Amino acid sequence: MEIAIVLTLLVIAVVLFATEKVSIELVTLTMLIILAGLRIISAEEAFAGFSSDFIIIIASIFILSAALQETGILDFAVVRLARLANKSNNLMLLTIMLVTGTVSAFMNNTTVTAMFITPLVGLSKRINMSASKLLMPLAYAAILGGTCTLIGTSTNVAVSGYIAKAGMEPIGLFEFTGIGIVVFVVGMIYMMTFGQRMLPDHADQELAEEYKLQKYVTEVVVLPDSPLVGQLVFTSELTTLNLRMLNVIRAKENFLPDFRTRIHAHDILLVEGDIDTLMKVKETKGIQIMADALISEDLETENIRLAEIMIPRQSNLINRTIKESEFLRRFGLVVLAMSRHGETVRSKIGGIKLHMGDVLLVQGAPERFEQVRNSNHIAVLDEFEPVFYKKKKGLIVIACFALAILAGTMKLLPLSIAFLAAAVASILLRAISAEKAYNAIDWRLLILIGGMTAFGAAMENSGAAEFLAHGIVQIMEPIGGTVGILAGFVILTVLLTQPMSNAAAALVILPVALSAATELGADPRAFAIAIMLGASVSLVTPFEPACILVYSPGKYRFSDFIRIGTPLTILLIAVIMVLVPMFWPLYVN
Repeated sequence: MEIAIVLTLLVIAVVLFATEKVSIELVTLTMLIILAGLRIISAEEAFAGFSSDFIIIIASIFILSAALQETGILDFAVVRLARLANKSNNLMLLTIMLVTGTVSAFMNNTTVTAMFITPLVGLSKRINMSASKLLMPLAYAAILGGTCTLIGTSTNVAVSGYIAKAGMEPIGLFEFTGIGIVVFVVGMIYMMTFGQRMLPDHADQELAEEYKLQKYVTEVVVLPDSPLVGQLVFTSELTTLNLRMLNVIRAKENFLPDFRTRIHAHDILLVEGDIDTLMKVKETKGIQIMADALISEDLETENIRLAEIMIPRQSNLINRTIKESEFLRRFGLVVLAMSRHGETVRSKIGGIKLHMGDVLLVQGAPERFEQVRNSNHIAVLDEFEPVFYKKKKGLIVIACFALAILAGTMKLLPLSIAFLAAAVASILLRAISAEKAYNAIDWRLLILIGGMTAFGAAMENSGAAEFLAHGIVQIMEPIGGTVGILAGFVILTVLLTQPMSNAAAALVILPVALSAATELGADPRAFAIAIMLGASVSLVTPFEPACILVYSPGKYRFSDFIRIGTPLTILLIAVIMVLVPMFWPLYVN
């Protein structure tokens, strides 16, 4: 009975993770409550993952990554990349991937991708090159660079923590660096050759044209006898007809209205709405619609700019609508349209919950964009403006990072203590403020990893892990022996990372794989390493957070990731299956 309950909960969790109807942290915590309530796991087991040292390591890495970004060191590196573009685009792309992969070996790959997106979009505009030629290689380099060290991705840390709880030796900081470098180099060669040829090349367009705003925006002239005269712009009769006010032209001055702006006679209102609504508005007394009068300059003047902004991973706008977040009041920017996963949305935007990686077309005064440029909650995708380079503080953060790695490698301190000390030192030395450090931590990811660790305990306690392991061994052993079984687990992990996060997928498969290794008399460490690496090379679809972040800014289609990522994923699985048994023999004499 308990096996059925655990497996049913697993299926429900996978579906909810894939549909995103409920936030992942709520799904995770609800599962823990059910499992503990049914006594499948104890209260101690339910919360053991949250008190584990690997949670401290991951949180510390987030803080150190944010501190590096705060000092402007990475922005300084991007400025140097711009000079390479004058020599060779191929040399620039190679350098981008090398730098990204190297940095990602010691930082969370999603964080690294987020750090480089805005600079690279700005760089692409400066050198007149499509951002789509840079952003997918960026994401893939960040993901594969994370396979080089234990701290390269939260998945590695989570797997190490799980096997330590299972009584095995934790994974060393550089234990699998050899395989990781091979994986990264193979991925880089692929992207510099076959992958580069398959990357789309989207020519730059005017933003109003790209989002097709001309078909949905028009000018409304307010006549002297109109009942609109004297009404507040954002509560007027026009807004009750589902029209959005974009800006006002009054006495030849084009400006953005705020919540105190009232409509005057002879005002020209720039409004957005669907065609049917605009046709109905034509019947409204006291206005005149200039159907074909709109030109793109109406949306962008000396005092009004159009720009794209992206919702980054740490934004507090995620899972909130534009209305709920009071976007206009907070940022002083009007949202005109939204791009999500290659699809453009132009109507009823105010009620759509924002997701990580969404790109919004916004309109505002130039000074507003300057004010929000360094916000943690939105990223402006326009000409790149480097953060002020704080060389001394940057070197302090790098030194703290290096000392933590050295102390952990030489076992002078436990890794968790070493990285926590480095994070605290960065705050005490004012490389980053305590508030920004707190905001840099992805608490949703920590909840997910802590919860899925407890789910692994439920798989073992209920017998579900042993049940699934026995079934997989019976099916796969006659086909390919132990290597075939290991390959089956790696492929299953890759498939499961599509609806779930990499860490969650690895933690679900891990207890089953370890049970299978025990049943076969094989080395469970080899199985753990293979599954860990398999979770990090799943590039078939853009559901990996690093890929989600580049999806809209790169103007990619879903098919672009399948076409480019599938051959690369198959190639990397083959590399893992060849190298893991060489470094960790499946049977130890």
